[in-house]
This record gives sequence, structure tokens and C-alpha cells, in this order.
Amino acid sequence: MERIDTEVAIAGGGLAGLTAAILLARRGYKVVLIEKNCYPFHRVCGEYVSEESRPFLQALGLDLPASIYPLVRKLQLSAPGGFSLTTDLLPGGFGISRYCLDAMLAGLAREAGVTLLLSQKVESLQYENGQHFVVAGRRQITARLVLGCFGKRSNIDIKLNRPFVREKAGRLSNYVAVKYHVRYNHPRDTIALHNFDQGYCGISAVENDRYCLCYLTLASNLAKSGNDIRRMETGILARNPFLHRIWEAADFGDRGPLSISQVSFAAKSKVEDHVLMLGDAAGLITPLCGNGMSMAFHSAKLAGALADSFLQGRISRDAMEQAYRRQWQQHFGRRLQAGRTIQSFFGNPRLTNWLLRAGKISPRFTRFLVDQTHGDPF
Repeated sequence: MERIDTEVAIAGGGLAGLTAAILLARRGYKVVLIEKNCYPFHRVCGEYVSEESRPFLQALGLDLPASIYPLVRKLQLSAPGGFSLTTDLLPGGFGISRYCLDAMLAGLAREAGVTLLLSQKVESLQYENGQHFVVAGRRQITARLVLGCFGKRSNIDIKLNRPFVREKAGRLSNYVAVKYHVRYNHPRDTIALHNFDQGYCGISAVENDRYCLCYLTLASNLAKSGNDIRRMETGILARNPFLHRIWEAADFGDRGPLSISQVSFAAKSKVEDHVLMLGDAAGLITPLCGNGMSMAFHSAKLAGALADSFLQGRISRDAMEQAYRRQWQQHFGRRLQAGRTIQSFFGNPRLTNWLLRAGKISPRFTRFLVDQTHGDPF
């Protein structure tokens, strides 16, 4: 078995993992990142980035011209029966596929000197006497610090015996998510969230004149449809007239859907066995809030600064972990709670209809809800 000694090992190469790797490598640390796939590849994701992230991404070195990555400045919401509301979305955001964005970040990571171990799964994480031991394929990696960036749910979550995976499946922890890239006649400056019974579907523009079409629903909807995604789409989603038109008129191309199951919005620990959790591994915000990508970037910035202080010996491991928990809660706790509260209305035909009608009567109320899910530039 090959042995690798490093200062930082990062388990997972999504937005949070790649960003943290870039930041720490640029500070001069030896960083190894392990990713089970090989860039570029598609991920299940809403592919909308809030403007709060743009200054940080530009400083990181990403060029994101509006001529390629469309600006999103309006929000359309519809109830299952078809009642709809369109409002300004401030500060708004932009669309970019994960296929493109992750590959761009991987390029910056390579330039910064990060060692990328691709097509490798993290099989185990152990901590002993101030050192982390990571097994990935035929490699054993020894690191002073490990960052957990392995997404919504992973085999590592199970091996670490994290509390959220032990919980009985419930309304917060048993979702299915499905994504397509389609061609469709839809305003490129508008992100739409169309509700259906026990779920909602978003559509927004990305690069190359395509749209990300991504929906989330309780696993019970799929079970009622005989575990047939197409049958669920035609029998449940398409009861909303907006979604019916999309499935009738959109060009889905030859690529089938990407899907993931057992998606959980339950609370998660921010540190597990001395591993700092970043992005979705630390807490998953409901997709209707559209800020999971921005939270991934921001959590990487927070963790990167604290990791630097720890590795330089300015703070202890315990102080780093306590500060990370505190900062994470300070920046994201309110947004996750707001997301869970808002999600409790969506997917219920009666409550969704009531909420949208209230928003139509009071634009200030709609603005308030939008504000609860966005943060400040970082």
C-alpha cells in the first residue's frame, strides 16, 4: 500500500472541497484531495449561485462573464394548481453547470499545487494521537488535518456513525432529487420553482443555451409510482400546468436523468472525530432557497482561515473546532432554519397556494422570505 504524508487531506472534491484545497495550497500547505469521480462530470444540483459569492469567486480567479453564465434577477413561483407569482430576485445570482464549475475549480487546484487523487473512494477515516489516517484505494494518507467535503450523504457518514444517518427516515430525511439539462423556451433571467404534491421543481438557465431542470420530492412519491421516475413525472409533477408544459415542450436530449436518494435536511454535526465538515456535509439547505452553492464556498473560506491558524500553531485543535462550530452557526444557522420552515409550506397544495396568494397581496412579505435565505457578500 502506498503511503502519503500531507498536511491537509480533503475527502470529496465538490465546491467546498476544491475551494478549501485552493485556499490552503495557495498558503503553502501540502494538500491532497480525494474525489471518487474524474472531472468534468455532472452532479445533481440546482446550478444557481447567489451574487453574494461573486466577489469571492472573482478573487479566487474565476472569470464568470454574463455573456456566458446568465444573470438571474427574477423569481417565479407556482402552486400545484397553477396559481403563480413572479417577483424581483435581489441580489439575484447567475447560472453555471457543475460540469463546468467543478472542472474550472479543479484546474485552479492543480495550478495551486494540490494533489488530486481522482476516481478514488475514501474507505476509512481514523484519528489517533493528533494524526488523521485516511485510506483511499491502495493509498494510506497521513495528515495533520482532514476536511470532510463528501456531499449530501456518503458511505463515510455511515462509517463515522453520524447521528443523522441513524435517525428513522422522516419528512426531513427521505427525499429523492432528479436533474436534467434541457432546451426550453424560458426567460433566461428568471429562476422558476414549480410546486407539486410533496415536492417542487426548479428551472433556470446555465451556459450553452441550456437549462437546469431539477426537482426534489419525498421518496414516497417515487414508491407510489412503482419506482419509475418517468411515471412519477407524468402522473404527479405534470398535474402542475407549468410542469406539464415543460415536459411536453422541452428537448431532453439523449442523456437520461441524474438522481440521488436518501437526501436529508436533518441537522448535522459540524465536526466529527476531529474532521471539519464543509458544505452539504455540514448542513443541507433546502434547494428552493437556492444558496447551497454559496454556502459551500463560504464554509470553505471559514474553514480555510481556521485551518491556517491551527497549522501555524496559533490556535489549538480544540479552539479551531469550537470556532468553526460557532462561525458556521453564526453565518448559516438562521438560513437553514428559514429554509426548513419555508419548505414545510411547499409541496402542500393548500399551504403553497395560501403562501403565494399572501405574497401576491404583500410584495413586502415575499421580499422578507427571500431575504431569510440569502447572506451578505463574503
